[in-house]
Amino acid sequence: MRIAVTGKEGQVALSLLERGAAAGHDIALVGRPELDLAGDAPAIMEAIDLARPDVIVSAAAFTAVDKAEAERDLAFAINGKGAGAVAAAAKAIGVPLVHLSTDYVFDGSKREPYGEEDQTGPTGVYGASKLAGEQAVLAAHDNVAILRTAWVYSPFGGNFVKTMLRLAGDRDEISVVDDQRGNPTSALDIADGIIAVSQNLVFGTNPAQRGIFHMAGSGEASWAEFARSIFGYSIAAGGPGARVKSIASADYPTPARRPANSRLNSDKLALTHGVRLPNWHQSTASIVARLVRAGA
Repeated sequence: MRIAVTGKEGQVALSLLERGAAAGHDIALVGRPELDLAGDAPAIMEAIDLARPDVIVSAAAFTAVDKAEAERDLAFAINGKGAGAVAAAAKAIGVPLVHLSTDYVFDGSKREPYGEEDQTGPTGVYGASKLAGEQAVLAAHDNVAILRTAWVYSPFGGNFVKTMLRLAGDRDEISVVDDQRGNPTSALDIADGIIAVSQNLVFGTNPAQRGIFHMAGSGEASWAEFARSIFGYSIAAGGPGARVKSIASADYPTPARRPANSRLNSDKLALTHGVRLPNWHQSTASIVARLVRAGA
């Protein structure tokens, strides 16, 4: 398959480049300056069309959660209108679309993991803009799988795992929030999942494989629990470690409120697409060891 991926520097885009090539697929990363999601729809259409894809993965987004609170118009232009323009381009050239979304479309108040049919209710601009993107995508194209994921980390870009390893290089103790729970999810695993879903869309016609799905790592943790595991795997690989001090969200205020519950139930994806991501411990251990070997 030839897979066109929006974005050139994101964690998922770079993971798709690595995993897609290893699986024998042709991955085309399409991003700025050729593709500007805040730009005009005709320019977005032209950039997508030039890639000549069999399937499009809409991975690029405005992901700075706190910054979005101050840059609402830009967040909605990219995550809402831009996502819809990518879907319209996919529709126009007759190829399926895989669109990435987020746990931030929920308010985090539910006690159990969220299912696809649960009521959305974002509490911040980022989540609201991503929900607008979901709606725009579904309105523009019917051959679509929207994949909501959460707590993404990888060997690439900036993320929680790399931040913890960096901080452990010069601190003995690190304070980490312990009252938010979610599913740590490797972008490399996300890439594998996207490729499997893409194949189902390109080669299959099952309507149940279209729509909204949750795709997160198996197992759950709080941020503090996640940090402790990161340091454990780092020390085992010969890297840095630190003590983790558990704190409450109120002790670490941010412009955007984080969901207390970011857990996603991914059973629907397993049932319809045959995809279930690995346990986060397994993936975290592998990525931490890779980062330690690289001296990151």
